Amino acid sequence: MMAQDEVVVVGIDVAKDKVDACIRSLSQWQTFPSTAEGQRALIRWLRKHRGGKAAMEASGGYEQDWAKALREARIEVRIVDPKRVRSFARSAGRLAKNDPIDAEMIAWFAETFTEAPGQAYDAARERLVKIVNARQGLLDLQTSLKNSGEHSVPDVVQKMQARLLKKIAVEVAKLDTAIAAQVKATPHFAELAEIIESVPGLGKITSAGLIATMPELGQVNDNIVAALLGVAPYDDDSGQRRGNRHIKGGRRKARNLFYMPCMGAATQHNPVLKAFYDRLIAKGKEPKVALTACMRKLIVILNTMIARRQKWDANRYKVSDPARLPPSACPA
Repeated sequence: MMAQDEVVVVGIDVAKDKVDACIRSLSQWQTFPSTAEGQRALIRWLRKHRGGKAAMEASGGYEQDWAKALREARIEVRIVDPKRVRSFARSAGRLAKNDPIDAEMIAWFAETFTEAPGQAYDAARERLVKIVNARQGLLDLQTSLKNSGEHSVPDVVQKMQARLLKKIAVEVAKLDTAIAAQVKATPHFAELAEIIESVPGLGKITSAGLIATMPELGQVNDNIVAALLGVAPYDDDSGQRRGNRHIKGGRRKARNLFYMPCMGAATQHNPVLKAFYDRLIAKGKEPKVALTACMRKLIVILNTMIARRQKWDANRYKVSDPARLPPSACPA
């Protein structure tokens, strides 16, 4: 039996046409269609069973409407990593997989790992995320076209690629304008952008990307923010063996977005970060290892700046000794 004040957690497996919901603690399962009435029925069902927290996997965007409806009904929503849930299921010996089982495992996972609270629904951030993702999609297509242009192709293909590249450049510029307008129109975003852009080497697109993909900045501790970005090195030791440390997990899109601006800051534009990078290189670190350490240091500095609502101050963030990172450490 559950204590009266214990939060009832529902696991929701989202598909295109339906969701399967499971309240594991009460042995309750139910399926709801992906319609407005299905959303209302799910909310009624949760209120009947006093469900206060919902967990669902990121499902290619299909989860967004369900999450929005639940948040509007004042039900906390947590989006969980599908890989972590599947690993959790395997560790529990649950090898079978179907939609009701997945819903149960999501609920069990959320009951077991409570360290990440649900994010409040933010329509402005959701819009910004979609614009930033669309821009990155265009840049990925641009890179693919440029790479294919390095190989011998017929003239008609070269001309087609050139037209597409020109069109992509125009559309990227339009999205840059939309991103700037969205940030300016949202006071909270504008404040965050002003803080982030005060760091030498970080510009408007980087600040907008961090605002969109790292809403936890300034709200969690330094270890968590480094892990969320995916720049926290993890030990690989057993007994007397001391393995290499590697970064693992984290948000790939956020890390990719942060990589190039951080490289520019560490090698050219930011004297504090450049001094840190140069010292690491002088100590024999590989460039990629040194850059990973710089990414970790910079995201931690940003976390502190945003928490304190302070702009960049070179004197405050000078580093006397480089990070204690073994020469063998490298990104996974």
